[in-house]
Amino acid sequence: MDTATVAAGLGALAGVGIGWFARRQCQEVSAEATYLRRQLRLAEHAASHDPLTGLPNRRAFYQLGTTMVADPTRHPLAVAVIDLDGFKSVNDRYGHATGDEVLVTLAARLATWAGGDLVARLSGDEFAGLLCLRAGGRACPSGLDGSGGLDGLARMLATSLGEPMRVGCGVVQVTASVGLVPVTVADNLTDALARADAAMYRVKAVHRKQVIRLRTPHPQHVDTPCTEAGG
Repeated sequence: MDTATVAAGLGALAGVGIGWFARRQCQEVSAEATYLRRQLRLAEHAASHDPLTGLPNRRAFYQLGTTMVADPTRHPLAVAVIDLDGFKSVNDRYGHATGDEVLVTLAARLATWAGGDLVARLSGDEFAGLLCLRAGGRACPSGLDGSGGLDGLARMLATSLGEPMRVGCGVVQVTASVGLVPVTVADNLTDALARADAAMYRVKAVHRKQVIRLRTPHPQHVDTPCTEAGG
């Protein structure tokens, strides 16, 4: 075999090696870019969502809600503030793990009730929603009909949230006070939320509801008693 043939063969092998190395580098760069994009999405989600319930947090509620209120095509809208009644006693008597279970369950109920509308955990046991109301045949994600009055909708929401729930320690029922007020394009979301908050506290003052723990809410349920925190 002459020198030229050997050189050509070596050159071809080198070309194959360089091509393979280049493809490998491209694959690694692509994988790294995919990983970084995924990490960025996770970081953005963490910055805008409550880590316990998965709902949008206060910051995201104001950002998304302000855009919704300013859009005439999204109206009529109502803003809701929901506060759990006597929730501190759940943490005090049964521990924070049980309290967390209650918050997660209630957050899921709120999101289901609101359909595709915006709901968020503002802090602690306080939640908020910006709800689209059906009017004049207009469809809404939640399908809520405000023609019967906002007080009726608020009672419906409180009833839905107040159903007994099964948690690790047994069956617990937590009542909620709901303030629901209309919001217009001309409104400032912060002001509307303050009005809903005031309405919620009026409801709480009138009803003075309390957390109720049920041992045997249904005959078919065999409840496992909670162990009270510190006991």
